[in-house]
Amino acid sequence: MQTALNYKILVVDDDPDIVEMLQYNLKREGYEVATADNGKKAIDVAGQTKPDVILMDVMMPVLDGIAACRQLREMSDFRQTHIIFLTARAEEFSEVAAFEAGADDFITKPIKPRALMSRLAAFARRDAQQEEEDKVIEAGDLRIDRTSFAVYKGEQKITLPKKEFELLAFLAATPNKVFSREELLNNVWGNDVYVIARTVDVHIRKVREKIGEDNIKTIKGVGYKFNTD
Repeated sequence: MQTALNYKILVVDDDPDIVEMLQYNLKREGYEVATADNGKKAIDVAGQTKPDVILMDVMMPVLDGIAACRQLREMSDFRQTHIIFLTARAEEFSEVAAFEAGADDFITKPIKPRALMSRLAAFARRDAQQEEEDKVIEAGDLRIDRTSFAVYKGEQKITLPKKEFELLAFLAATPNKVFSREELLNNVWGNDVYVIARTVDVHIRKVREKIGEDNIKTIKGVGYKFNTD
């Protein structure tokens, strides 16, 4: 079970004051912390430390956070790593770009340490809860293995990033039940995480691209369901 005592955090920001502040607060809570000051270094350090969570600035030299996130998500070691973007830009398009790249969460600067610690604790709780849930879900033509975070469609193995996997597993665990976007946000991302409703649409689209269009059905004006009809 994940706790602060064995959670590894990688802090990525080109502002040394922010890095120092986050490092101090995270270590005080018992987290193991590594740092990098641009996206390229973040990829290198992540390969060495295998963090559970990456806190990553968006606007950085050499390689920005969006590009670094995309590259990390293409690597098998980091498809299940929590990636939280840190940015001073609050425009909605920044959030959409972050989630398109594979982010799990989005925090606007100035960062409030207490709020950040609450979010990290929420990630740890959900990771622990998922370890205790049923290991395999069989729904329709899919087999969803929570242990390996793999999805099988017939003999084909499909690997999804963590949030896409969690969204699919949540829907498939209760087939044919319709969930609103708000319900999906609360159950998959959690109440401690600030994300917009469009985040669900982005992740649904990306899941459909990988498993096919038929499994998840849009109920217009309501939400989504895992379809076995």
